[in-house]
Amino acid sequence: MKTKEMVFAALFAALIGVLGMIPPIPLGFIPVPITVQTLGVMLAGCFLGKKTGTLSLILFIVLVALGLPLLSGGRGGLSVLVGPSAGYILSWPVAVFCIGYMTEKVWSTLKTWKVIVINVVGGVVLVSLIGAPIMAIITHTSVWAGLVSATAFLPGDCIKAVIAALIAIQLKAVSPIEENVQNS
Repeated sequence: MKTKEMVFAALFAALIGVLGMIPPIPLGFIPVPITVQTLGVMLAGCFLGKKTGTLSLILFIVLVALGLPLLSGGRGGLSVLVGPSAGYILSWPVAVFCIGYMTEKVWSTLKTWKVIVINVVGGVVLVSLIGAPIMAIITHTSVWAGLVSATAFLPGDCIKAVIAALIAIQLKAVSPIEENVQNS
């Protein structure tokens, strides 16, 4: 792994931590709050690609596990990774890998609408399909109830998918994906 890729991974882990400084929006009917951090997750995938993006999220989760208060609301530590939000947080590296993989596949013909679709599939649908059932199991509710309650995240997550796509398209020329495509 190149130094530049390690720096990008660390910067995106830091960016997601900074996004955690924006206060969460608690919902009364679901124990997982709405946060802005999924914007950073989607952006990591469609800007960094599958390898560097996944590394950045693994680094982020390790830092959270070590107790750094990087999650929205100043949360951190192992307890967060076994609580109701665990499935969502642990789905982030998987989501970034999928977003990065799909983005790299269409890189030569990249359009904003393609990145939006990729972010919705990888960053909204996939995160909910992993996070909601795990939340339901941890809170001793039905998986169906967890999936239904997770629909509360859809409008905001779709907006974040669009924002991440717009940013990634604007920064395409400096993306590590662009460098990898040129070198291959």
